[in-house]
Amino acid sequence: MNSTSATPGALAGIRVLDLSRVLAGPWCTQMLADLGADVVKVERPGLGDDTRQWGPPFLKDAQGNDTNQASYFTACNRNKRSVTIDMATPEGQALIKQMALQADIVVENFKVGGLKQYGLDHESLRALNPRLIYCSVTGFGQDGPYAERAGYDLMVQAMTGLMSITGHADNAPGGGPMRVGVAVIDLFTGLYASNAILAALNVRHHTGKGQHIDMALLDVGMAVLANQAAGFLATGQAPGRMGNSHPSLAPYQDFPTQDGNMLLAIGNDGQFQRFCAAAGQPQWASDERFATNTLRVKHRAELIPAMEAVTRTRTTADWIALLEDKAVPCGPINTIAQAFDDAQVKARGLAVSLPRWKDGEAGDGVTHITGVASPLRLSATPPVLRNAPPALGQHTDEVLRELGLDAERIAALRAAKAI
Repeated sequence: MNSTSATPGALAGIRVLDLSRVLAGPWCTQMLADLGADVVKVERPGLGDDTRQWGPPFLKDAQGNDTNQASYFTACNRNKRSVTIDMATPEGQALIKQMALQADIVVENFKVGGLKQYGLDHESLRALNPRLIYCSVTGFGQDGPYAERAGYDLMVQAMTGLMSITGHADNAPGGGPMRVGVAVIDLFTGLYASNAILAALNVRHHTGKGQHIDMALLDVGMAVLANQAAGFLATGQAPGRMGNSHPSLAPYQDFPTQDGNMLLAIGNDGQFQRFCAAAGQPQWASDERFATNTLRVKHRAELIPAMEAVTRTRTTADWIALLEDKAVPCGPINTIAQAFDDAQVKARGLAVSLPRWKDGEAGDGVTHITGVASPLRLSATPPVLRNAPPALGQHTDEVLRELGLDAERIAALRAAKAI
């Protein structure tokens, strides 16, 4: 379970300097923060992370009115502290270098070479702190002909072929390539990055040295093609779009019901036999066209219409009730609102309201923010959900005081617009 207590997380004592923006990098650092790391997010003075302006929708204040804080930012910046530093100034660069001296991990997602002009690139910071684990997240990696290009999730979904296998077939209503409903390449890149960072931490335990991690959206996009890539590499034949059907399983898709739709995910012959018996069609299980999964895939065009005629005779709830005790995977196709209202989602505590910071105030009228709980369930060191995503620059003074700066020095930096 997620904990909101003072119990230290698995990464307690680890310091992360977060120079990333938007989604892939912040998704990575939020995971580290949930696991107990102290993550300090450096943002541009006055503007902050781009996603603070990516609205609507916006957060509400205590009176229920829209603020100017986009909810997008809150998806991936929980448990972090925000400082505003202008890294284009010599004073700002000196502050970030001082922070890097005390950090275990740096995560950034600037263009290749973009931080070198500020002396904040991997080589410069590792020279100051050889124990530093420095993770660079880019669109196309640190080398190759596309290295200097900017990369975005949607572009990579298109380039890797993911859009070519997502959506309805060209000859079907609404056919054509389709992006996934969330920025899945960014999210997977954040997950891969956090795994790589944890591996580098383990290596550092033995060697005492950090290392550079080169994470590319393109690489991740190709990797998560998974079985679809494996099928192409085995046969040389590029798969196409099949809507909600599965290229290797049948029946494994949505079906119409009396009052809407349901999802039926039959993964083996035993499940199909049990479905047929429950649906009053036992002869399908022994039909020479449908007796095995391979045959069902081959004769999909005959099987699916026959099944649809039967699934339309009951409501979605009736089908779920009929099949749930027969080990036949079946469920509703929910909206996000329905998903959060689901009994299992509620039982797992997957919606969590957190205070903006220790006293619940951040100066912008927002005291609490509700987000999705961490899915990581560690029995001894569970994720510690301490605080909601921070307001812009909320912890600047606090973090600088920890660096040893006094009030006079902080005031001078603010007057010089370095912070």
